[in-house]
Amino acid sequence: MDHTDAAAIRRQTKIYVAVFAALMVLTVVTVTVSYLHLSTALAIAVALLIASIKGSLVAAYFMHLIDERKAIYAILILTVAFFVVLMFVPSFGNFDQRILR
Repeated sequence: MDHTDAAAIRRQTKIYVAVFAALMVLTVVTVTVSYLHLSTALAIAVALLIASIKGSLVAAYFMHLIDERKAIYAILILTVAFFVVLMFVPSFGNFDQRILR
Protein backbone atom coordinates (compact mmCIF):
# COMPACT_ATOMS: atom_id res chain seq x y z
CA MET A 1 0.00 0.00 0.00
CA ASP A 2 1.35 3.38 -0.99
CA HIS A 3 1.38 6.33 1.43
CA THR A 4 -0.58 8.37 -1.12
CA ASP A 5 -3.44 5.87 -1.14
CA ALA A 6 -6.70 7.49 -0.03
CA ALA A 7 -7.37 4.81 2.60
CA ALA A 8 -3.90 5.25 4.08
CA ILE A 9 -4.35 9.01 4.25
CA ARG A 10 -7.72 8.61 5.99
CA ARG A 11 -6.19 6.18 8.49
CA GLN A 12 -3.32 8.55 9.25
CA THR A 13 -5.76 11.45 9.63
CA LYS A 14 -7.83 9.43 12.09
CA ILE A 15 -4.70 8.68 14.11
CA TYR A 16 -3.70 12.35 14.19
CA VAL A 17 -7.20 13.41 15.25
CA ALA A 18 -7.24 10.74 17.98
CA VAL A 19 -3.85 11.87 19.30
CA PHE A 20 -5.00 15.48 19.23
CA ALA A 21 -8.15 14.52 21.16
CA ALA A 22 -6.05 12.61 23.70
CA LEU A 23 -3.79 15.65 24.14
CA MET A 24 -6.83 17.87 24.73
CA VAL A 25 -8.28 15.43 27.26
CA LEU A 26 -4.94 15.24 29.07
CA THR A 27 -4.77 19.04 29.13
CA VAL A 28 -8.20 19.17 30.74
CA VAL A 29 -7.07 16.50 33.23
CA THR A 30 -3.99 18.59 34.05
CA VAL A 31 -6.10 21.67 34.74
CA THR A 32 -8.60 19.63 36.78
CA VAL A 33 -5.84 18.09 38.90
CA SER A 34 -4.43 21.53 39.61
CA TYR A 35 -7.69 22.41 41.39
CA LEU A 36 -7.48 19.36 43.65
CA HIS A 37 -5.86 19.87 47.03
CA LEU A 38 -3.02 17.41 46.68
CA SER A 39 0.24 17.44 48.55
CA THR A 40 3.05 19.14 46.68
CA ALA A 41 4.92 15.91 45.99
CA LEU A 42 1.82 14.14 44.70
CA ALA A 43 0.81 17.12 42.56
CA ILE A 44 4.27 17.24 40.99
CA ALA A 45 4.24 13.47 40.39
CA VAL A 46 0.82 13.60 38.71
CA ALA A 47 1.82 16.62 36.60
CA LEU A 48 5.04 14.91 35.47
CA LEU A 49 3.16 11.72 34.63
CA ILE A 50 0.63 13.58 32.49
CA ALA A 51 3.36 15.66 30.83
CA SER A 52 5.36 12.50 30.07
CA ILE A 53 2.36 10.87 28.43
CA LYS A 54 1.65 13.99 26.37
CA GLY A 55 5.29 14.34 25.36
CA SER A 56 5.44 10.69 24.35
CA LEU A 57 2.33 11.07 22.18
CA VAL A 58 3.75 14.14 20.44
CA ALA A 59 7.14 12.53 19.86
CA ALA A 60 5.71 9.22 18.68
CA TYR A 61 3.05 10.44 16.29
CA PHE A 62 3.67 14.06 15.28
CA MET A 63 7.46 13.65 15.09
CA HIS A 64 7.03 10.19 13.48
CA LEU A 65 9.37 8.48 15.94
CA ILE A 66 7.06 5.49 16.28
CA ASP A 67 8.31 4.27 12.87
CA GLU A 68 12.00 4.59 13.80
CA ARG A 69 12.30 1.91 16.49
CA LYS A 70 15.57 0.37 15.23
CA ALA A 71 17.36 3.71 15.04
CA ILE A 72 16.08 4.81 18.44
CA TYR A 73 17.17 1.57 20.12
CA ALA A 74 20.59 1.73 18.44
CA ILE A 75 21.11 5.29 19.63
CA LEU A 76 19.90 4.38 23.13
CA ILE A 77 22.29 1.43 23.37
CA LEU A 78 25.18 3.57 22.12
CA THR A 79 24.32 6.26 24.69
CA VAL A 80 24.28 3.73 27.52
CA ALA A 81 27.61 2.28 26.38
CA PHE A 82 29.25 5.72 26.34
CA PHE A 83 27.72 6.53 29.72
CA VAL A 84 29.16 3.36 31.26
CA VAL A 85 32.60 4.08 29.78
CA LEU A 86 32.55 7.65 31.08
CA MET A 87 31.56 6.47 34.55
CA PHE A 88 34.63 4.24 34.72
CA VAL A 89 37.14 6.81 33.35
CA PRO A 90 37.78 8.41 36.79
CA SER A 91 38.40 5.01 38.38
CA PHE A 92 41.00 4.24 35.70
CA GLY A 93 42.76 7.47 36.61
CA ASN A 94 42.86 6.46 40.27
CA PHE A 95 44.09 2.99 39.27
CA ASP A 96 47.06 4.52 37.39
CA GLN A 97 48.02 6.65 40.40
CA ARG A 98 48.03 3.59 42.69
CA ILE A 99 50.35 1.67 40.34
CA LEU A 100 52.85 4.55 40.13
CA ARG A 101 53.22 4.79 43.92
